[in-house]
Amino acid sequence: MSYIQRSLGDGEQIVTLARFHWLYSLRAWLALIVPLLVLAAILAYADEMVREGLAIFAVALVVVGIVVFLTLMIRKWTTEIGITSHRLVRKTGFISLKTEEVALPNIEGVKVSQGLWGRLFGYGTLRIEGTGDDFVDIPNIDDPVGFRRAIETAKGMGARERD
Repeated sequence: MSYIQRSLGDGEQIVTLARFHWLYSLRAWLALIVPLLVLAAILAYADEMVREGLAIFAVALVVVGIVVFLTLMIRKWTTEIGITSHRLVRKTGFISLKTEEVALPNIEGVKVSQGLWGRLFGYGTLRIEGTGDDFVDIPNIDDPVGFRRAIETAKGMGARERD
């Protein structure tokens, strides 16, 4: 059971959950696969005189690739972002836990940032600004405009419940 499901209050329900865009995972997998392919090519095709030096370099690339892969994927595996009928929740961490929550009535603005590639492939970053100095940044999510729309929909649902 996810953190967001476990933290729901009475009468609170999940409206939507954000997902990391597939390009985020692709970047992690490429960081792992490309150095392995380089190592395999060196071992298969490099001249014996330079093979050992190149193999050491390629093994170092593989180690860096593993670190990058694990860093990116652990972030993905341990992050939950969702909107409930009462609040926006961003949870990170596995062993240590960090949450950022903003009550829906306290959300003053939502900024969507998408560069050229984000517009073409449908990913972007959101900055949800609450009252005062509070804000929550949500990077690399799939369909940031749809997530923004879900925030506005949830805010409207909450306003109707309060009336």
